[in-house]
Amino acid sequence: MTELSGGPALPQERRVVTAIPGPKSQELLARKNAAVAGGVGSVLPVFTVRAGGGVIEDVDGNSLIDFGSGIAVTSVGSSAEAVVRRASAQLADFTHTCFMVTPYEGYVEVCEELARLTPGDHAKKSALFNSGAEAVENAVKIARSYTKRQAVVVFDHGYHGRTNLTMALTAKNMPYKHGFGPFAPEVYRVPLAYPYRWLTGPENCAEEAAAQATDMISKQIGAENVAAIIIEPVLGEGGFIEPAKGFLPRIAEFATSNGIVFVADEIQSGFCRTGQWFACEDEGIVPDLITTAKGIAGGLPLAAVTGRAEIMDAAHSGGLGGTYGGNPVACAAALGAIETMRELDLNAKAKRIEEVMKGRLAAMREKYDIIGDLRGRGAMIAIELVKSGTKDPNPEATAAVAKACHSAGLLVLTCGTYGNVLRFLPPLVIGEDLLSEGLGILESAFAEL
Repeated sequence: MTELSGGPALPQERRVVTAIPGPKSQELLARKNAAVAGGVGSVLPVFTVRAGGGVIEDVDGNSLIDFGSGIAVTSVGSSAEAVVRRASAQLADFTHTCFMVTPYEGYVEVCEELARLTPGDHAKKSALFNSGAEAVENAVKIARSYTKRQAVVVFDHGYHGRTNLTMALTAKNMPYKHGFGPFAPEVYRVPLAYPYRWLTGPENCAEEAAAQATDMISKQIGAENVAAIIIEPVLGEGGFIEPAKGFLPRIAEFATSNGIVFVADEIQSGFCRTGQWFACEDEGIVPDLITTAKGIAGGLPLAAVTGRAEIMDAAHSGGLGGTYGGNPVACAAALGAIETMRELDLNAKAKRIEEVMKGRLAAMREKYDIIGDLRGRGAMIAIELVKSGTKDPNPEATAAVAKACHSAGLLVLTCGTYGNVLRFLPPLVIGEDLLSEGLGILESAFAEL
């Protein structure tokens, strides 16, 4: 396979020929506002016509540098050759039968790949779904069926989805939960080891946070009542927080010693995004269950729960599934995405992106004191913005920098419990020239504050 360049004949260059959004995008935005529910927002209302490699082209002819990847979805690019080839071939054969009615080989192949790729050499099985939230909900179902317990433990700043149960699991109120309750019961939240904001300093963070979390579980919930502990090995919407080293192993050990199913939510951090197939590998953690979605299928809707065979088999026959879960075209796309990740060694590419980004961002942090923290791994990097001389969150500056980047033709995303984190998720196939140009635009945005 040759190096990917993106969509068909799509030049890998930034090109700004109109205001952003341009007149054609603004016309489409008016149509969107008239026809699409107001609750469905858009970060940057430029309407895409083509995308690939490291760029997104809009209806006005602008070509934007992509530091978002559709929120970590198009890691292999938006039109990867193997994804298009395999999905197109499957489209020509059949689009759907429902695996629960008449199964097909592609679903089985994806599950076999997941057994090979996920951490641990134990016997594994998988079930396929449509979205990350659906995967997390089913992980809870499976854990409850296996343990015969009900309580679920999650962490401060965590994000797990927008469905009713996953809203209960998610920490942040606005925009994910506000006005949508009541939420599912038997969900409990405990402290996270957030090094930058740990009151006694990052050097104490792992030990103290783990002690607090396990003490709360033991005393306030009862470990014997807990079915699952769910955590993102690198937090996504909560601010790209890397839990302090040692915290995740302590929590995993606590789960094992108390018969609790340890679930790694790798929906945003999985599939080469952090420079490893899965972020939990960084500290040698082997989860009981792992949830995946986003980067798994090159942009087509697919998600999975993968885990120890005895746990996955706990649910009764017919208890798991869904009409579209493991759609054959999405399965074909996933096999194409995994093929691309292997052949292009996208773990190595993610590590190179980290090297380039962290070098430039560290220099910016030295120059601009509103950059309070620089963190992340691979192509999952973030900076947290604060008010000068403090650690007080600075969401206003964050929004201003993002807006300036958008106007200059660089798509960036924000996140964080306090709305003060700029997160960078470039496609793993982005060229270094575009990566460097995008970082230059970012630095110019800081200079203009």
